Amino acid sequence: MNSLLQLSGVSYHYPGAASDALQGVSLAIAPRQFHAVLGPNGSGKTTLVRIALGGLTPLVGRADVIDRPASHWPRQDLARVVGVVPQREDNLFPQRVRETVLLGRYPHLSLWGRERAEDHDAVDRALAACDALHLADRWLWTLSGGEYQRVRVARALAQEPKLLVLDEPGMSLDLKHEMGLFELVLGLVKTEGLGVLMITHDLNLAARFADSLLLLSEGRPVASGAPADVLTQEIVQNVFSWPVMMQTIDGRPQMIPLRQPKETHA
Repeated sequence: MNSLLQLSGVSYHYPGAASDALQGVSLAIAPRQFHAVLGPNGSGKTTLVRIALGGLTPLVGRADVIDRPASHWPRQDLARVVGVVPQREDNLFPQRVRETVLLGRYPHLSLWGRERAEDHDAVDRALAACDALHLADRWLWTLSGGEYQRVRVARALAQEPKLLVLDEPGMSLDLKHEMGLFELVLGLVKTEGLGVLMITHDLNLAARFADSLLLLSEGRPVASGAPADVLTQEIVQNVFSWPVMMQTIDGRPQMIPLRQPKETHA
């Protein structure tokens, strides 16, 4: 099966930095695959996303989107293939949900930017896929955090991409809405055939939902593969410098952070 995204031995160094931001990182994502990237703050996750989207060119190795260097794609062409849900964004304009999701159609618009019936149909399909069709006429500022995240995913889906990239999409969401978001993304993988690259700090949800994990530490790959092979007690404790206990639920590893043992004094 052809890869939608393939990083092969990628290394990157920011000018003036003391060490490489990434070193020897590889991953491959095909259609119908959910791949999560994990790691502590400063482990290189953001740099990996920038390279995957062509914003940075690797100093060593390759980053290809559908067998073409990511940095060689014209931005509009890339947006027809890759939908992105960024970590943060400021919406400064009063907009209704349908108008917001329609922005996802910009890669498909003509030179004059006129919307066609097929663009509105794509918006309806994206809203329906995200269980947000009933929100279409709501103002953005009236949405809950979970509703707004679904709308952001719908906007990316309106691009009709093959690959969906999500950068910490569950940040600041409560339990119900974070679980709902992961269920939504997994459903898109299964029903729409999308490939997914998700950056997340939630080890447990990544282990429950993703097919494959990549764990980074200080820019280097520590482990990659099936969740049970990546999230072992020894690996997690070494990477995150904290004692944990691991359990298995539905065949997937789940982490329980432990209290640091108190020092005893004679």
